[in-house]
Amino acid sequence: MMADSGSEEIAVIGNTDLTSAELENNIKNTMVEIEKWTSLLRKMEISVGEAEKRTGKNTVNMQEIYTVYLIETRPVDAVTEGIIPAPDSLWRRYSEFELLRNYLLVTYPFVVVAPLPEKRAEIVWHKLSADNMDPDFVERRRVGLENFLLRLASHPVLCNDKIFYIFLTEEKGWKEMVYETGFQAKADSRLKAMNAAFRVKNPDKRFTELKHYSDELQAVVSQLLRVRARVADRLYGVYKVHGNYGRVFSEWSAIEKEMGDGLQSAGHHMDAYAASVDDILEEEEHYADQLKEYLFYTEALRAVCRKHELTQFELEMAAQDLASKKQQKEELVTGTVRTFSLKGMTSKLFGQETAEQREAKLQVLEQQIEEGEEAVKEKNTESDEFVKTAWIDIEHFKDQKDRDLKEALISYAIMQISRCKKGIQVWTNAKECFNKM
Repeated sequence: MMADSGSEEIAVIGNTDLTSAELENNIKNTMVEIEKWTSLLRKMEISVGEAEKRTGKNTVNMQEIYTVYLIETRPVDAVTEGIIPAPDSLWRRYSEFELLRNYLLVTYPFVVVAPLPEKRAEIVWHKLSADNMDPDFVERRRVGLENFLLRLASHPVLCNDKIFYIFLTEEKGWKEMVYETGFQAKADSRLKAMNAAFRVKNPDKRFTELKHYSDELQAVVSQLLRVRARVADRLYGVYKVHGNYGRVFSEWSAIEKEMGDGLQSAGHHMDAYAASVDDILEEEEHYADQLKEYLFYTEALRAVCRKHELTQFELEMAAQDLASKKQQKEELVTGTVRTFSLKGMTSKLFGQETAEQREAKLQVLEQQIEEGEEAVKEKNTESDEFVKTAWIDIEHFKDQKDRDLKEALISYAIMQISRCKKGIQVWTNAKECFNKM
């Protein structure tokens, strides 16, 4: 909806007069077009094959230990034709993944850009190492980085980005190409975004609700992860205590003749049960990482909302400036001042301006009004386009989120059922050992 440049009403971002049915229809039509776009995954297999520790000097010439990750790519056509060529490969540091994501956030502000896996372990049960060089953590991060690249490669917009493609295929000169795009100069400052959030007068209710939802989702997932960490701590203790059963049964078997074999066998089952918890909790971390991905996705949602607020604020400021210029023109033509101003006081104290002075000012104002109308028109177009493209991507994200979290929760429940069955089996085996005594 174009702002009425002649009124004092605040400009409104996007077409907020659309009904929900019309909006849904627009989204569906655009999603059909999106499906026609080429996904990078149809052309290329992408994986992060391994991680490797290296030693080198950092930017301040200090020695440091860091981890690099091997990105492997292979043309899909070569694989489907029965030929499996050696993949093209290159090494990237975590900081380079960060640079790629920062570039994408600035270049595609309407996209809910997939988050990176955590740089350091957070919300973990106490036996799990929080060291970012720990082999298990590095392996989980490798899996997370691969998932990040697959998210980008399957995204209908991001998969076509040239810088992303070069990140995957060219080891040398990639950083220079990123910086040459000038994306850093285009990045909105946090202070600017915060100012817009507080001063915008007519935000789109959908984005306001989305912002609140992202805050609530973050709180819920964070609580869920903390509960899971506490359960893991207690579960670890329960399993390890079963090792005491094994020790006691073994010691008991040494003093019994007829019962000795049964007690010894039962003790072995208990020892195996106690040792199995490490693999169980390691498998649980996979599901925890899936939840963490959506914990970090909430910030990506808020980034889109902040950009909307900033775009809306700029539109409102342009409309307000235009209204002010039109008011100045009206006062100059009629010679009446509608509101208190320094100009009005000056006229009363030192007399009215000459006709030539008024004519010169009128020409300047007319030029400024013409430029202001064009600016409001451009801001309206920019706002409409942002709302349209952002909401399409948000709907795409919602579908992905519902599908992924449903699958993760079901898989987690199945894993817990399997764990309980193994526990039942251990005690069933122990019962059989006791029966044979």
